[in-house]
Amino acid sequence: MNKRETGSRYEEAAAAFLQKQGLTLLEKNFRSRFGEIDLILKDGAYLVFTEVKYRADGSLGYPLEAVDLRKQKRIRDTARYFMYIRKIPEDTPCRFDVVGFTGGDLQWILDAF
Repeated sequence: MNKRETGSRYEEAAAAFLQKQGLTLLEKNFRSRFGEIDLILKDGAYLVFTEVKYRADGSLGYPLEAVDLRKQKRIRDTARYFMYIRKIPEDTPCRFDVVGFTGGDLQWILDAF
């Protein structure tokens, strides 16, 4: 399985998990010149932009560590653009979550940054 297939598999697993938690999936793999957002969901009044990361084990670092300041900025900029082109009001409450998989273990960080 190549990296893209692996990534897609874990994005699907994260989407299924989050939907079981009551979130509504709006879009997957939104891309712009600013970057990509893996999952965009709705949680009550909140628009939730979610990054999904996978590591087979911790030998190369843990998945949540991969969402560094540079990655956070790209996600925020992409989220702003998404809201702009979809004409979503600026005062809409937003949240940035991260779902990390290490092996088979899932960790969900709400309002990660």
